[in-house]
Amino acid sequence: MVGKMDIIKKLQEEFELKLFQVENTVKLIDEGNTIPFIARYRKEATGSLNDVTLRNFYERLNYLRNLADKKEQVTRSIEEQGKLTDELVKQIEKVETLTELEDIYRPFRPKRRTRATIAKEKGLEPFAQILWEQDSNLSAEEIARDYINPEKEVHTIEDALQGAMDILAEWISDNANYRKYIRQETFNKGVLVTKAKDESLESVYEMYYDYNEAIKSIPGHRILAINRGEKEKVLSVKIEAPMDSIEGFLEKQIIKNDKSSFVELLKAVIEDSYKRLIAPAIEREIRNELTEKAETGALVVFKNNLSQLLMQPPIKNKVVMGWDPAFRTGCKIAVVDETGKVLDTTVLYPTPPQNKVEEAKELLKELIKKYNVNIIAIGNGTASRESEMVVSELIKELDKEVHYIIVNEAGASVYSASPLGSEEFPEFDVGLRSAASIARRLQDPLAELVKIDPKSIGVGQYQHDMNQKRLEEVLNGVVEDCVNRVGVDLNTASVSLLQYVAGIKNSVAKNIVDYRETNGKFTTRQELLKVKQLGPKVFEQCAGFLRIPESDNGLDRTGVHPESYKAAKALLKYLGYTEKDILESKIKNIREQIEDINILAEELEIGVPTLEDIIKELEKPGRDPREDMPKPILRSDVLELNDLKPGMVLMGTVRNITDFGAFVDIGVHQDGLVHISEMADKFIKHPLEVVSVGDIIKVSVLSVDINKKRIALTMKGI
Repeated sequence: MVGKMDIIKKLQEEFELKLFQVENTVKLIDEGNTIPFIARYRKEATGSLNDVTLRNFYERLNYLRNLADKKEQVTRSIEEQGKLTDELVKQIEKVETLTELEDIYRPFRPKRRTRATIAKEKGLEPFAQILWEQDSNLSAEEIARDYINPEKEVHTIEDALQGAMDILAEWISDNANYRKYIRQETFNKGVLVTKAKDESLESVYEMYYDYNEAIKSIPGHRILAINRGEKEKVLSVKIEAPMDSIEGFLEKQIIKNDKSSFVELLKAVIEDSYKRLIAPAIEREIRNELTEKAETGALVVFKNNLSQLLMQPPIKNKVVMGWDPAFRTGCKIAVVDETGKVLDTTVLYPTPPQNKVEEAKELLKELIKKYNVNIIAIGNGTASRESEMVVSELIKELDKEVHYIIVNEAGASVYSASPLGSEEFPEFDVGLRSAASIARRLQDPLAELVKIDPKSIGVGQYQHDMNQKRLEEVLNGVVEDCVNRVGVDLNTASVSLLQYVAGIKNSVAKNIVDYRETNGKFTTRQELLKVKQLGPKVFEQCAGFLRIPESDNGLDRTGVHPESYKAAKALLKYLGYTEKDILESKIKNIREQIEDINILAEELEIGVPTLEDIIKELEKPGRDPREDMPKPILRSDVLELNDLKPGMVLMGTVRNITDFGAFVDIGVHQDGLVHISEMADKFIKHPLEVVSVGDIIKVSVLSVDINKKRIALTMKGI
């Protein structure tokens, strides 16, 4: 059986790691440590594996363990039937996927009543065996006479023949080697064919109305598009397999005596077995495999998009006006101070059908003056374009510098209608909550976006077509990694933010906030141990990611874990600094003062990676990694679609990435598309090689289709 050591060895090979890295990582996972904690504070044990590798490792470990368990179950089941052979044990041992294991187990799986099982009940299995062996001189009809038995409902020669053929068809179908060949052959040489159910229907799937593509080369985004078209009953989809080579293979395997009188009968059995039993199952398996592959590829894109979105730099120390655009019901306005507190709200009607532009402008000028608004954040939903026009005109009439920015409002309406939205703003309606959320997500994207289910943030195409449980797990993992990478202010963090900190569940997050409200602000990390349900293990996992900027203990302001405080203090002493110097930001260029980091690490009784992390933290206590990201583009004027001309060079922000390109906000209401072929002068496999969500890039306009509102952009030759 596949044992623990085999799994270790396999993980070592697949991830190209040293043995100690695999063994230690498995041990840390099994001890219940979280991925962010392992990635950040157990670098010596893992050889500094990052959170992305660790999550892939964790997923693969679970798959291999599940496979090992399944192998044991299958072996046990076959053994209980008294049919386990040394050959089967070897076959099971070699298997690397659950699909292959299913193929081996198929003949031994308890079956529902099939045509073959009914034929066996009628005593026709010996007849099927004679036909299979092909060494009788008699014809099949002559042999069949011996098996006529009205008591068992075998009334005629035809009944006997049909029953025996049903048994043979199932034998062929249950053969794991045949299935393996057919699956591979279909995958390598088969074609996916799509047709329209109604060609006169206009839809987004028109390119698939009469379409075929080789299975082995079809890209993931097309698979997901075809699946959706089929689900919406617009497309019919089938796989065309290389019939000649498959039937040729089966005949070669099964027909051992081409002089036998059974040859034509066996050919008919092979055709029946393939068309009725094997082909539908293989088609299902291949389509599932294609979908799974496409989903895995899409998940990589979603993960990257979400990570980039969450890691966008906060716009600090600015008063922001959030603007949730609408037509009939009016635009909802919320003014938010530097800390995210809502100062004022109103509803304006500058958009159709009311068109009260001048009235709206006067009210906006009053609010901007009263609260010293710096930036207007406009949601990118319905009526965004019309709102942008009003804001652009307004800015020209102001006597102070104000900018605006279009904010992706995906998920804002979900948040505003959620229990959390009601709890935060009980006195507001959903529109005003949404306006406040739009303003806050500009000030601190991460703190605001954690309040929304990751699936509702809008990070890619085909999200709703995917395995939702897997999508949820992956996206939650991304949020968790981002939150812990940035670190969290223990005294201001919401429950929504705290529950993504390593080791902290929702109930503990609520207890932290309750403790804070009852006892006032936390002054030390150690105080966390007084929080209900927060024991030593949870403390170990979360403490390093929680910061207390007001603490008198300088180390509590940093990402240094409490378990390393002793070493950090010894380092300060070695370099001639005090803890007070942390508070006064006097610690600079420590690394240059250390001659041999290996010797120093040994003296301090910590690993080199931990020592390097401590040095970084002491030099820049509580540094926000988002500061390194490109700052968003603030605008003061608006571009029209009609203003765009081929050859125009513009700066834009990457809003979304798909397998085929990137959508870029260039200040026009409609995002432009940089197709993958227009991203670089060299061949690239995926847009992620060149851009990330949030990147500020220079693009040139290729073409504009005003009717379809499509803008084609290029990054080449600029």
